[in-house]
Amino acid sequence: MPGDQDGRGRRGWRAAAWTLKVALVVLLLFALTHQDWPRFADKAMVARAVAYPLAALLVPLVWWVRRRMGRPVPYAWDVDALLVSPFVIDVAGNALDLYDTVTWFDDLCHFGNWALLVGAVGVALRRGAGLPRWALALMCSGIGAITAIVWEIAEYGAFILNTPESVGIYRDTLGDEAMGLMGSTVAGLLLAVRTGRGRGPRPEAALGTPAGARPG
Repeated sequence: MPGDQDGRGRRGWRAAAWTLKVALVVLLLFALTHQDWPRFADKAMVARAVAYPLAALLVPLVWWVRRRMGRPVPYAWDVDALLVSPFVIDVAGNALDLYDTVTWFDDLCHFGNWALLVGAVGVALRRGAGLPRWALALMCSGIGAITAIVWEIAEYGAFILNTPESVGIYRDTLGDEAMGLMGSTVAGLLLAVRTGRGRGPRPEAALGTPAGARPG
């Protein structure tokens, strides 16, 4: 589970993080080379091919910057894996045509993917900020709400306006935001339950393994 970064747990999260990154690259390349397929039509795959890898580089970038600043920090393989997994699920769902063939898949993704994204943020906050449980839960819910709204705005600007089905497609916007908020809230509550009141490791532990450890 997130937070178990020693021995077998750390190796498992490291393997998962690398596997997810490779899967993301493969799926995006497949989508870009098959944009004539209906399942990829009007899905802003070029924009996703730019944004998703940048998101996948966020944890490595934070780790590298802090090391360059002379503040060695551990590398959070669990946070890395949790952060990348929603993007893999999204592109895989398009590749398998699940969004267009399974009516409940979109709602499930908004719930589950936001639980994973906010879970990644929450794990880092739990390690580094020493927040009380109620504050951690509220932070996760708030971050989830903000990112869900931002996602819908970006989605609208990226491809909804460029399709004749804009009215019909965007009717579920509030539902998507609600599912994202619900997933985020569940993730925050689960993390809060596992967090001692007012306790937390020192800030240097916010990214996972013993200080100075290198990803590899």
